[in-house]
Amino acid sequence: MSVETGTTPDQAEAKAEQTQAEPIQTAQAQSGAASKAKVGFIQRIKNDLAMPIPADAEDDLPPEEDISFLQRIWNGLTTPFPDDADKKQMSSEIIAIAWPAMTESFLLHFVSMVNTMMVGSIGTWAIASIGYCTQPRFILLSVFQAFNVGATALIARAKGAKDDEQANKIMHQSIFFSLSLAIILAIVGYVFARHMVVFMGASEELTIQGATGYMRYIMISFPANAISLTITAALRGIGKTRASMVYNIVSNVVNICVSFLFIHGRFGLPALGITGASLGMCIGQIAAMIIAIILVLRGADMLKLRVRELFVLDMPILRRISKIGAPAMFNQFFMRFGNMMFIRVVASLGTDTFATHQIANNILSMTMMNGQSFGVSATSLLGQSIGRKRIDLGKAYVQLCRRYAMFISIATGAALVLFGQPLAGLYTDVPAVILQSAVMLRIVALVQPMHSSQQTLAGALRGAGDTKAIAYCTFFTTLIFRPVFSWVMVNLLNTGLLGVWIALATDQVLRSCYTMWRFSSDRWKYLNV
Repeated sequence: MSVETGTTPDQAEAKAEQTQAEPIQTAQAQSGAASKAKVGFIQRIKNDLAMPIPADAEDDLPPEEDISFLQRIWNGLTTPFPDDADKKQMSSEIIAIAWPAMTESFLLHFVSMVNTMMVGSIGTWAIASIGYCTQPRFILLSVFQAFNVGATALIARAKGAKDDEQANKIMHQSIFFSLSLAIILAIVGYVFARHMVVFMGASEELTIQGATGYMRYIMISFPANAISLTITAALRGIGKTRASMVYNIVSNVVNICVSFLFIHGRFGLPALGITGASLGMCIGQIAAMIIAIILVLRGADMLKLRVRELFVLDMPILRRISKIGAPAMFNQFFMRFGNMMFIRVVASLGTDTFATHQIANNILSMTMMNGQSFGVSATSLLGQSIGRKRIDLGKAYVQLCRRYAMFISIATGAALVLFGQPLAGLYTDVPAVILQSAVMLRIVALVQPMHSSQQTLAGALRGAGDTKAIAYCTFFTTLIFRPVFSWVMVNLLNTGLLGVWIALATDQVLRSCYTMWRFSSDRWKYLNV
């Protein structure tokens, strides 16, 4: 909600508090009514996607008959800045959160690139082996990462409300839950490693053995990874991304050094091949966990870890985290299972083609750091603004985040068009793979602006707790549309890998359009979490 011209800051805050209270009361009334009437699955989805706006808030929306649907979206994305907003200060806060998150994300993907390049000299089967492990690992990670989304959103609100006690309770419950679940999932991943990579489409015995060994090693450090990711999520909630950047830099340096030593056997050490890459990741994740725990034990702003409080269950807090985290978990499941089916289509094209896809996908992952980083800023600052009952200020933060992400995405797209082929050449010396990868990267370049917008606005919606809408979007696009469309392109139209990437690009455009509509609709303002 924007502040009208001539409105004082005190009046604006009072109006914001009134608006914040009304949706909560409305939501509670609607919840009570819903419990009395049974509705079907399809109707429930319709209700969630078309969350009613309270009658008292309708004055804040432009009349439907006066503007078009697209104009309404544009207006929702370009809300005027509040009169008391300091744009320079707001930009500084956004950058202060985004640049450490971007650096952290860049190093994470850079390490993945370097490891892929180092094992690439072994053969295309080694690159494919790592690719077969990626989605199963992400599916296991998605379970507790989804609940980290809830922790970030709630800690951000506690930060805005200056409630230190609540923020620490949320952090302790999140760490306990993540650690407990990660231990169980690590055992499952280790035991069923071979079944997972075979399900992903690995068919050659050499590739299956390499992928199975890689998967089992990274499962050993899975609980350590869970703890560091949860602490990172808590720090992002209070906007302290620089702290998490530090221990992730250390983790990445350790990862590269160990991988360098053991993949090809440097300085008399054994040459472990692809196992050396997994060993580097394992030791790096343990190093990150140790530093992250030390950081919160000493205290980071309003967050301070107390070991005795880790094992005290607080069900009301867990329920609040789950209310946001459960839809986020389904969102991750839909995305990862959709990607698994998508990758199975790619795997049917052969090992060399799959290696080409893996190279292009690895570079695509690096370009995602832009939208992800400003999405972190949007999550934290919108959540804090809601905690302060200043939704109008939160929308202004999101508008700036999206603008900065758009500028960077345009520059990134231009770089991929100009330097795509030399970049692909860093991974392999097979000419056919390099040329085909360069073509895929041109598609990546075209969708960069839409991709960055989608990630930034999705981050904002998570900060508002509107994770259910994102889950529905992922279900219909990534889980249903992308695998089916790619299968049709490959098996019926015989377009090969090009058709697969056209399907991926179309999926990104659809998701971007949906998040723009959802955020501009202002329905997220009326959630009670």
